[in-house]
Amino acid sequence: MSSTPELAQALGAFLDPAAFGIVVGGAVLATILRTPLRDLKRGIAAIAVLPRRRFTAEPMLDQIAALGRIARRHGTIALDRSVITDPDVAAAIAGIVDAVPVSEISEQLVQHRRARIERHAAAADMWSGLAEVAPAMGMVGTLIGLVRMFTAMNDPATIGGAMAIALLATLYGALLANLIATPIANRLRRRAREEAAERARLEAPLIALAERERPKIQSVREAKAA
Repeated sequence: MSSTPELAQALGAFLDPAAFGIVVGGAVLATILRTPLRDLKRGIAAIAVLPRRRFTAEPMLDQIAALGRIARRHGTIALDRSVITDPDVAAAIAGIVDAVPVSEISEQLVQHRRARIERHAAAADMWSGLAEVAPAMGMVGTLIGLVRMFTAMNDPATIGGAMAIALLATLYGALLANLIATPIANRLRRRAREEAAERARLEAPLIALAERERPKIQSVREAKAA
């Protein structure tokens, strides 16, 4: 039991509100100033993705197969009443129902996938930017502490606090960059690569469905027009 106060005292030696405010506040402010608001929101919201399971396309592939069976039995128009939660798949199915050319559907899928990659990259870049500026803010805190220390050489009581700011600011900057910001950025990039690879698997079955159903839709429309 006696070790608990000693541990708290030892940890308290590494806590300095001034150094923490300089490093964290400065790094956050610099990140806000250098990042567009839209990307800033994405970067913050992306934290919720980290605890989730790895993205897999299997449920969507199963749904595409089910939609193909529905189209064979009840016609392509029946797909318009299907509930599709994934926006990329929903857009492709809407194009199939509207008899959009297959090349346009393929290009749309590629554009959606690239846009998603860009959004994920922007979120990861926000955290990479925070990792870049955190050590610099630590150095700023160190310089501030040193200035305070040299200007108070005649007052020994203030030298210790100034030295604490100088040393702890560097520590906080290194910890913020290497234990928080960089790991988050790396994990977001890895998740983005995994999702991009999984979503690429959706293109072939959707294109195959579009190629199979488009002639049927055209023939039905021509019959109605006649």
